Amino acid sequence: MNAGSLKVFITGASSGIGQALAEEYVKRGAVIGLVARRADALAAFAARHPAASLSLYPADVRDPEAIADAARRFIADHGTPDIVIANAGISQGALTGHGELETFRAVMDVNYFGMVATFEPFVASMTAARRGTLVGIASVAGVRGLPGSGAYSASKSAAAKYLESLRVELRPQGVAVVTIAPGYVRTEMTAGNPYPMPFLMDADRFAAKTADAIARKVRYATFPWQMRIVGMLLHVLPRWLYDAVFERAPRKPRGNQSAQ
Repeated sequence: MNAGSLKVFITGASSGIGQALAEEYVKRGAVIGLVARRADALAAFAARHPAASLSLYPADVRDPEAIADAARRFIADHGTPDIVIANAGISQGALTGHGELETFRAVMDVNYFGMVATFEPFVASMTAARRGTLVGIASVAGVRGLPGSGAYSASKSAAAKYLESLRVELRPQGVAVVTIAPGYVRTEMTAGNPYPMPFLMDADRFAAKTADAIARKVRYATFPWQMRIVGMLLHVLPRWLYDAVFERAPRKPRGNQSAQ
């Protein structure tokens, strides 16, 4: 291993945005730790990149002990990472009053608590070294509560607020926190959406722009850039107008779970 190589730890790395980010950091010559539930998908990725420096950790972010073990092993083998990306996420349409409490719980467990569990075992070594960057993948969908996507919107809103709190907490200790809020990115997660997806961006382009933003340690970034404007407009839209516009908006099918 090159002692000067960038060290990156990524969750949700078996598909979608996580895999695209892994591909991007392979191109950049990084030492990478990859976490995902599907061991076969991680092995297939490693087989496609035999020359890359990859450590594979089959684990579920809903299992804090498994994630902590992966973190300990990565630090033991490679040292404190330069970048930790909490990307693991799921999206599923759900409605209150239809017996879907477990769907709400599952989405929050992965998208929010899974992010906290991912960062938890790295903070001590990062603050001791007074360096490093924690990156959370939020979403423009967390700006307002989208009808039919209450579980997903709530989880991504919670993630964004958590990341903001963490950024202020860790800044005096030399650790940066970056929030990435994707718009529509072409992945398995968005493939089943039965509605138009404006400014849809290819995953590899998204990953390259995200890696550049992380390198600059930006506080908050949205890609594609047009969705940043959409998010700003949504944020300031009066509630009465938001309700009128989105009441008949198309919704993600219930029971259609996808991962990023």
